[in-house]
Amino acid sequence: MTRRTVRGLLPVLLAAATVTGCSSDADSGDGAKAEKSAAPAAKAAAKGGTVGGAGSGCELPVTFDLAKDWKPKAVSVDPDSELAELGTQGPVTMVCEIDAKPAGHIGFLRVWQGKDKGASPRETLESFVKADENSSKAVYKEVDAGKPALTEVTYTLHSELMDEDRPAHAFALSTPGGPVVVHLGGLDSAEHGGMLPAYELAKASVRLG
Repeated sequence: MTRRTVRGLLPVLLAAATVTGCSSDADSGDGAKAEKSAAPAAKAAAKGGTVGGAGSGCELPVTFDLAKDWKPKAVSVDPDSELAELGTQGPVTMVCEIDAKPAGHIGFLRVWQGKDKGASPRETLESFVKADENSSKAVYKEVDAGKPALTEVTYTLHSELMDEDRPAHAFALSTPGGPVVVHLGGLDSAEHGGMLPAYELAKASVRLG
Protein backbone atom coordinates (compact mmCIF):
# COMPACT_ATOMS: atom_id res chain seq x y z
CA MET A 1 0.00 0.00 0.00
CA THR A 2 1.45 3.36 -1.03
CA ARG A 3 1.64 6.51 1.10
CA ARG A 4 -0.94 8.07 -1.22
CA THR A 5 -3.39 5.17 -0.76
CA VAL A 6 -2.96 5.21 3.01
CA ARG A 7 -3.67 8.93 3.13
CA GLY A 8 -6.81 8.34 1.07
CA LEU A 9 -8.03 5.75 3.57
CA LEU A 10 -7.19 7.82 6.60
CA PRO A 11 -10.38 9.91 6.98
CA VAL A 12 -12.49 6.75 7.07
CA LEU A 13 -10.18 5.05 9.55
CA LEU A 14 -10.38 8.06 11.82
CA ALA A 15 -14.16 8.16 11.60
CA ALA A 16 -14.19 5.06 13.78
CA ALA A 17 -11.39 5.93 16.20
CA THR A 18 -8.67 8.50 16.83
CA VAL A 19 -5.33 7.29 15.48
CA THR A 20 -2.12 8.84 16.72
CA GLY A 21 -0.01 10.30 13.97
CA CYS A 22 -1.72 10.83 10.61
CA SER A 23 -2.97 13.53 8.23
CA SER A 24 -4.41 14.25 4.80
CA ASP A 25 -3.15 17.38 3.11
CA ALA A 26 -1.98 18.46 -0.30
CA ASP A 27 0.35 19.41 -3.12
CA SER A 28 -0.35 22.52 -5.12
CA GLY A 29 1.88 22.90 -8.13
CA ASP A 30 2.49 26.65 -8.37
CA GLY A 31 2.03 28.12 -4.87
CA ALA A 32 1.67 31.65 -6.23
CA LYS A 33 -0.99 30.69 -8.74
CA ALA A 34 -4.39 32.34 -8.24
CA GLU A 35 -7.23 29.82 -8.20
CA LYS A 36 -10.76 29.87 -6.89
CA SER A 37 -11.10 28.76 -3.28
CA ALA A 38 -12.03 25.11 -2.87
CA ALA A 39 -14.85 25.99 -0.44
CA PRO A 40 -16.97 29.05 0.35
CA ALA A 41 -16.16 31.29 3.28
CA ALA A 42 -17.85 30.49 6.57
CA LYS A 43 -18.65 32.51 9.67
CA ALA A 44 -16.74 31.68 12.84
CA ALA A 45 -18.44 29.43 15.37
CA ALA A 46 -19.26 30.61 18.88
CA LYS A 47 -16.52 29.98 21.44
CA GLY A 48 -16.89 26.83 23.51
CA GLY A 49 -13.41 26.55 25.03
CA THR A 50 -9.71 27.22 24.48
CA VAL A 51 -6.76 25.00 23.57
CA GLY A 52 -3.01 25.52 23.87
CA GLY A 53 -2.50 26.33 27.53
CA ALA A 54 -1.71 24.05 30.46
CA GLY A 55 -4.59 21.71 31.24
CA SER A 56 -6.33 22.36 27.91
CA GLY A 57 -5.68 18.92 26.42
CA CYS A 58 -2.80 20.10 24.23
CA GLU A 59 0.00 22.37 25.44
CA LEU A 60 1.06 24.37 22.39
CA PRO A 61 3.17 27.43 21.50
CA VAL A 62 -0.12 29.03 20.38
CA THR A 63 -3.57 29.36 21.90
CA PHE A 64 -6.91 29.53 20.09
CA ASP A 65 -10.61 29.18 20.76
CA LEU A 66 -12.58 25.98 20.18
CA ALA A 67 -16.15 25.52 19.04
CA LYS A 68 -18.53 23.92 21.54
CA ASP A 69 -17.95 20.20 22.21
CA TRP A 70 -14.76 19.91 20.14
CA LYS A 71 -12.32 17.79 22.16
CA PRO A 72 -8.53 18.27 21.99
CA LYS A 73 -6.05 15.48 22.63
CA ALA A 74 -2.27 15.66 22.54
CA VAL A 75 -0.51 13.50 19.95
CA SER A 76 2.91 11.94 20.40
CA VAL A 77 4.41 10.50 17.22
CA ASP A 78 6.60 7.47 17.87
CA PRO A 79 9.37 7.56 15.22
CA ASP A 80 9.57 3.76 15.32
CA SER A 81 5.83 3.27 14.73
CA GLU A 82 4.36 2.10 11.42
CA LEU A 83 2.29 5.29 11.46
CA ALA A 84 5.24 7.59 12.06
CA GLU A 85 5.41 8.60 8.40
CA LEU A 86 1.79 9.73 8.55
CA GLY A 87 2.43 11.76 11.69
CA THR A 88 5.02 13.88 9.88
CA GLN A 89 4.20 15.98 6.84
CA GLY A 90 6.85 18.05 5.18
CA PRO A 91 8.67 20.08 7.86
CA VAL A 92 6.11 19.59 10.66
CA THR A 93 4.95 16.85 13.04
CA MET A 94 1.46 16.38 14.43
CA VAL A 95 1.15 17.44 18.08
CA CYS A 96 -2.61 17.78 18.64
CA GLU A 97 -5.92 16.44 17.31
CA ILE A 98 -9.17 18.24 18.05
CA ASP A 99 -12.03 15.83 17.50
CA ALA A 100 -15.32 17.07 16.03
CA LYS A 101 -17.30 13.86 16.65
CA PRO A 102 -18.70 15.04 20.03
CA ALA A 103 -20.05 18.08 18.13
CA GLY A 104 -21.70 15.86 15.51
CA HIS A 105 -19.12 15.93 12.71
CA ILE A 106 -16.60 13.43 11.36
CA GLY A 107 -13.22 15.10 11.20
CA PHE A 108 -10.49 16.90 13.09
CA LEU A 109 -8.64 20.15 13.45
CA ARG A 110 -5.01 19.04 13.62
CA VAL A 111 -2.09 21.08 14.90
CA TRP A 112 1.40 20.43 13.52
CA GLN A 113 4.67 21.92 14.72
CA GLY A 114 8.10 22.32 13.10
CA LYS A 115 11.59 23.12 14.36
CA ASP A 116 12.90 25.51 11.69
CA LYS A 117 12.70 28.86 13.47
CA GLY A 118 13.85 30.66 10.34
CA ALA A 119 11.09 29.36 8.07
CA SER A 120 8.32 31.79 7.18
CA PRO A 121 4.65 30.75 7.51
CA ARG A 122 4.37 30.71 3.72
CA GLU A 123 7.43 28.49 3.27
CA THR A 124 6.23 26.11 5.96
CA LEU A 125 2.72 25.87 4.56
CA GLU A 126 3.91 25.34 0.98
CA SER A 127 6.18 22.50 2.11
CA PHE A 128 3.36 21.02 4.19
CA VAL A 129 0.95 21.09 1.27
CA LYS A 130 3.43 19.76 -1.29
CA ALA A 131 4.25 16.78 0.93
CA ASP A 132 0.91 15.17 0.02
CA GLU A 133 0.43 13.88 -3.52
CA ASN A 134 -3.38 13.90 -3.39
CA SER A 135 -3.87 17.64 -3.77
CA SER A 136 -4.36 20.31 -6.41
CA LYS A 137 -5.55 23.90 -6.90
CA ALA A 138 -3.85 25.37 -3.84
CA VAL A 139 -4.49 29.06 -3.21
CA TYR A 140 -2.33 30.92 -0.67
CA LYS A 141 -3.10 34.25 0.97
CA GLU A 142 -1.56 36.35 3.70
CA VAL A 143 -3.71 37.23 6.73
CA ASP A 144 -2.57 40.10 8.95
CA ALA A 145 -5.17 41.90 11.03
CA GLY A 146 -3.20 43.34 13.94
CA LYS A 147 -2.24 39.89 15.22
CA PRO A 148 0.42 37.31 14.39
CA ALA A 149 0.75 37.22 10.62
CA LEU A 150 -0.74 34.08 9.11
CA THR A 151 -0.53 32.39 5.75
CA GLU A 152 -3.63 30.46 4.75
CA VAL A 153 -4.17 27.90 2.03
CA THR A 154 -7.29 26.39 0.54
CA TYR A 155 -6.91 23.46 -1.82
CA THR A 156 -8.58 20.41 -3.28
CA LEU A 157 -7.80 16.98 -1.91
CA HIS A 158 -8.67 13.87 -3.91
CA SER A 159 -10.00 10.90 -1.95
CA GLU A 160 -9.44 7.67 -3.87
CA LEU A 161 -11.62 5.72 -1.44
CA MET A 162 -14.59 8.11 -1.58
CA ASP A 163 -13.90 8.83 -5.28
CA GLU A 164 -14.35 12.56 -4.85
CA ASP A 165 -12.45 15.80 -4.65
CA ARG A 166 -13.03 17.59 -1.37
CA PRO A 167 -11.78 20.88 0.06
CA ALA A 168 -9.14 21.36 2.75
CA HIS A 169 -8.03 24.43 4.69
CA ALA A 170 -4.91 25.20 6.72
CA PHE A 171 -3.10 28.19 8.16
CA ALA A 172 0.44 28.62 9.45
CA LEU A 173 2.20 31.09 11.72
CA SER A 174 5.65 31.55 13.22
CA THR A 175 6.37 31.07 16.93
CA PRO A 176 9.60 31.40 18.94
CA GLY A 177 9.85 27.62 19.01
CA GLY A 178 9.20 27.06 15.31
CA PRO A 179 6.30 27.18 12.84
CA VAL A 180 2.81 25.91 13.61
CA VAL A 181 0.23 24.65 11.10
CA VAL A 182 -3.47 24.24 11.90
CA HIS A 183 -5.29 22.04 9.37
CA LEU A 184 -8.95 21.13 8.79
CA GLY A 185 -9.82 18.00 6.84
CA GLY A 186 -13.03 15.97 7.08
CA LEU A 187 -14.55 12.72 5.87
CA ASP A 188 -16.09 14.35 2.79
CA SER A 189 -17.08 17.72 1.36
CA ALA A 190 -20.26 17.97 3.44
CA GLU A 191 -18.42 17.26 6.70
CA HIS A 192 -15.71 19.75 5.80
CA GLY A 193 -18.29 22.44 5.15
CA GLY A 194 -20.01 21.74 8.45
CA MET A 195 -16.72 22.12 10.34
CA LEU A 196 -15.54 25.32 8.64
CA PRO A 197 -17.01 27.61 11.34
CA ALA A 198 -14.79 25.90 13.94
CA TYR A 199 -11.76 26.41 11.70
CA GLU A 200 -12.64 30.08 11.19
CA LEU A 201 -12.94 30.50 14.97
CA ALA A 202 -9.45 29.03 15.44
CA LYS A 203 -8.00 31.29 12.73
CA ALA A 204 -9.66 34.43 14.08
CA SER A 205 -8.60 33.82 17.69
CA VAL A 206 -5.11 32.33 17.39
CA ARG A 207 -2.38 34.06 19.38
CA LEU A 208 1.10 33.28 20.59
CA GLY A 209 1.59 31.59 23.97
